[in-house]
Amino acid sequence: MTIDELLEQFDEVLDSGIKIPGKRTVVDIEKLRAVVDDIRLNIPSEIKQARGIVSDRTEIITNAKREADGIIRGADERAKQMVAEQEIVKLAQEKATEIIANAQAKSREMRKAAQEFVDDLMKRADEGLTANLGEIRKTRAALHNQTPLAKD
Repeated sequence: MTIDELLEQFDEVLDSGIKIPGKRTVVDIEKLRAVVDDIRLNIPSEIKQARGIVSDRTEIITNAKREADGIIRGADERAKQMVAEQEIVKLAQEKATEIIANAQAKSREMRKAAQEFVDDLMKRADEGLTANLGEIRKTRAALHNQTPLAKD
């Protein structure tokens, strides 16, 4: 029997007693002692069961805390790793942006230098050709101004 059932029997013995004036009751003492003895016998098993439950509860809580701590540690490590990876990616992106900007600037400088070189070359060629054209025109004019040669 459970403690609750035994306490119910205890109540029944009290309820079945003979009422006498002055809020008193005469009860069957043997029945009452038998119920009390049964309660004493059953209390240890129920207490053992309660202690077992408390022990199990404590163990379950301890294991749950240990597991939760492990999960938190793992999550912290993963978060740190992800932050480190993101930082590496960010640095790589910044470096790539810098390299691209430098390459574009260098390309602009090289195009400008090439244009200036070609322009200078063409200017010198123009000046040279202009000078040669001037000489050719002078020579031609000089030829035209000379007296005609006699025909044989």
